[in-house]
Amino acid sequence: MSNIIILVGSMRKNGNTTLLVKSFSDGAAKKNNVEIISVADYNVNPCIGCNSCFNREGNKCFQNDDMVQIYERLRNADIVVIASPVYFYGISAQLKAIVDRLHTPMRNTFHIKKLGLLLVGAAELTNLFDPILMQYKMVLDFFKLESIGTVLVRGVKDIGDIENNSALKEAYELGASI
Repeated sequence: MSNIIILVGSMRKNGNTTLLVKSFSDGAAKKNNVEIISVADYNVNPCIGCNSCFNREGNKCFQNDDMVQIYERLRNADIVVIASPVYFYGISAQLKAIVDRLHTPMRNTFHIKKLGLLLVGAAELTNLFDPILMQYKMVLDFFKLESIGTVLVRGVKDIGDIENNSALKEAYELGASI
């Protein structure tokens, strides 16, 4: 049994990304502990690159925001799943702020061994997810993480567009495979 944290980058409650995450979570929860962290519920400032966390006690960031709560949750995670709508060929800005705030030595205390990726985009372009997939691969390589897999969904724009999409089953099966 693994502890899985899903970082959801959508500000839309019950949007397409959330529905995809729910399918994945339903599958994963059969054999794992699953916790969903939605950017819509937290106020996290972007990293300013000052590197003060490298010198502060406990590697704490000087910014007093909700990232402290997310660090605590990540501390016990074995698997992290990044789930985001795709805006202009990248993950959401709110999710990117969280990812960037992991530029801290504190991450060395985490026990994360595996990473997954769930993406939803409105466009139908074949290369829509390529920039994010490149970052994903670089993170896997740099941190020596294992990929649990990806679910990439094109052509879903408005809330509910993902309903009856085969990607929901694919996400469920990916979660159940863990």
